[in-house]
Amino acid sequence: MTRKKALIILGVIIIGAAVVGANFYFKRQTGTAVNAEALRNRDLESIVSASGKIQPKTQVNISANTTGRVTRLAVDEGERVKSGQFLLEIDPRSLQGQLQRGEASVAAAQSSLLQSRTSVEQARTNVEQAQAQLDLAQQTLKRQQDLWKDGLTTKQDLEQAENEVKVRQTDLKAREADVKSKQQAIQTSEEQIKQEQAGLATTRYTLTQVIMTSPIDGLVTRRNIEQGETAVMGTMNNAGTVLLTIADMSVLDAEVEVDETDIPEVSLGQQAKVMIDAVPDRTFKGHVTEIGNSPIQQTNTAQTGQRQATTFKVKVTLDEQVPDVRPGFTCTAEITTATKNHVVAVPIQALTVREMLFNEKGDLVHEAPPKKGRNVEPTVSASTEPPPGHTRKETEGVFVIRDGRAVFTPVKVGIAGEKYCEVISGVTSGDQVITGPFANVRALADGEPIKLNDQNRSTTAGSRQTTSS
Repeated sequence: MTRKKALIILGVIIIGAAVVGANFYFKRQTGTAVNAEALRNRDLESIVSASGKIQPKTQVNISANTTGRVTRLAVDEGERVKSGQFLLEIDPRSLQGQLQRGEASVAAAQSSLLQSRTSVEQARTNVEQAQAQLDLAQQTLKRQQDLWKDGLTTKQDLEQAENEVKVRQTDLKAREADVKSKQQAIQTSEEQIKQEQAGLATTRYTLTQVIMTSPIDGLVTRRNIEQGETAVMGTMNNAGTVLLTIADMSVLDAEVEVDETDIPEVSLGQQAKVMIDAVPDRTFKGHVTEIGNSPIQQTNTAQTGQRQATTFKVKVTLDEQVPDVRPGFTCTAEITTATKNHVVAVPIQALTVREMLFNEKGDLVHEAPPKKGRNVEPTVSASTEPPPGHTRKETEGVFVIRDGRAVFTPVKVGIAGEKYCEVISGVTSGDQVITGPFANVRALADGEPIKLNDQNRSTTAGSRQTTSS
């Protein structure tokens, strides 16, 4: 073989290799570069996360039942107290004076009642005497009338007997009226005594309230009074002075604000994890014990004029003791609203929405991918008017890789975890779904050619081998 012929053969081989390489290169470069993941079964937890404050389940505000100066104060903020332990005393001298006046008023009313009862007895005696005198006058009149019939008495004696009866009748009525009046006076005195005794009982009770003791075992979390200051009793329009706040720190609640969109998923008894900012690197178990029925009122909504998010209060009772905890600690609660074990799970970032074409039977019709630029979002099909009997509607689904193309597949999802959500129908374990990049997934069209990113090929190949095995 001559050298010239060998060079020609070598050139042909090089050109052929170049053509083959170019074809392979351009073929490899066609399609949108995407990342993919093989679906598999996973254990999922649906979590509702919310932030709030740690508060004791039992908390008692101690207010003044009487107005007065604090003469003794025996506890400090942060001190632990027992039920019945002495806390403070309000100056009792004013109430002691009221008590003495009340006792004197009761004694005076009882004395007046005794006098009224004596006068009533005397009035009843007078009534009996008037009745006897009336009977005597009526007997005298009867004799005068009999004598007058026989002509044995004078007209003057008869008239005098008649007048005597009228006088005695008037006197009897007056004495009876006097008895009724004195009986009414007795009733008035009795009512007055009852009022005075009620006031006296109230004063005695209030006097017992000047010495305040702890109603529960707990921690003094707030002290708003100093010895020598005046405690003010509350009224209907004025809140009284909260002197002390005692909290039972043995049972704690995480009071969190849950968004209105998550409230339907929350129910009593659900398990939760609570993270407290002041206690890092630890989580505490708890369960939901209370769900608010009314939204939390936003105090600054009217002032700012901005629309505020609607939230509801949810209480999570901690099942564990928290060391060195204080009311008001900031916390975050993660409530487990649902769990599913060994279900097909799809990455959340793989889910997307497209307007797809369906026939009269409700089956998905795959159309040819539209010719589009890279900045066009294929949320609407190229054909604006569907064929007769067909409809278009927005559908949630994922892009499954089939024969080098992104095929849009509608899915029905269930609970959602942190990174994955349950797939009820549409795809199965082992399917390759496109997960990113976000911009590429957002611009993909049904049936569009795709290629896998270099860093994703080895992972996908390994996933295929694992799935097939």
